[in-house]
Amino acid sequence: MDKIQLDYNKLCLCTEALRCALEHRDIHTQRHSQRVIALSEALGIACQLSATEIGILKISASLHDIGKIGIPDNILLKPGTLEPDQWLIMKSHAQKGEDIIKKLEIQNTPAIANIVRHHHEHYDGQGYPDQLSGEQIPILSRILSVADSYDAITQSRSYHQAKTHHQAMQIIHGEKGTKLDPKIVDLFALLIETSQYKAQ
Repeated sequence: MDKIQLDYNKLCLCTEALRCALEHRDIHTQRHSQRVIALSEALGIACQLSATEIGILKISASLHDIGKIGIPDNILLKPGTLEPDQWLIMKSHAQKGEDIIKKLEIQNTPAIANIVRHHHEHYDGQGYPDQLSGEQIPILSRILSVADSYDAITQSRSYHQAKTHHQAMQIIHGEKGTKLDPKIVDLFALLIETSQYKAQ
C-alpha cells in the first residue's frame, strides 16, 4: 500500500473520530454534516470537479462544523437571536475548525482546513472570517456554502423552524450574488429537484 493510500486511510479514521466527538457534543450538528456531505458531493460532480477535489470536498463537508465543539452551550444551543458578543463567538467556529483540522498533519489537511475556514465567506465580501469575495473564495468553500445553507434552512434548530423546499429555494435564489455564488446556485437548483435530500 503506497503512502498516499495510507495517508487517506489515516485521514478517514481521524475524520470519523472527530465526527464521533461532534455527535456527542451536538447530535443535530452531526446529522447536518451527514446531509451536507451528500449534497456537496452531488454539487461537486455537477461542477465537474476531479475525483481528488471531490474527496477533499467530502471530508471538508464532514468536518465543516467541527469548530462548534469549542462554542459554549449557552451560545451553540441558545433559542432565539444571539447577542452581538455571542455572535462573534459563534463565528469563531470556522477558525476553530481550521485549527483542529491542521493538527491532523497529513496529506490534504492544509487544503481541507482552508476550505473549512472559508465556508462562511460571502460572494459579495460580507462574510467571515476574512471577507473574501467572488473567486477569491475557494470553489470548494463556495460549493459547501450552498449545500450548508440549504440544509440549515430546511431543518429545525433551537433558533428557527424548518422551511419547506419551496421557501428554502426562494431564500437561496435571493442570496445569489450576495451570500452565494450565482453559478453554483443555478446548478444546485437543478440537482436538488431529484435529490433524496430534497425537503418537503
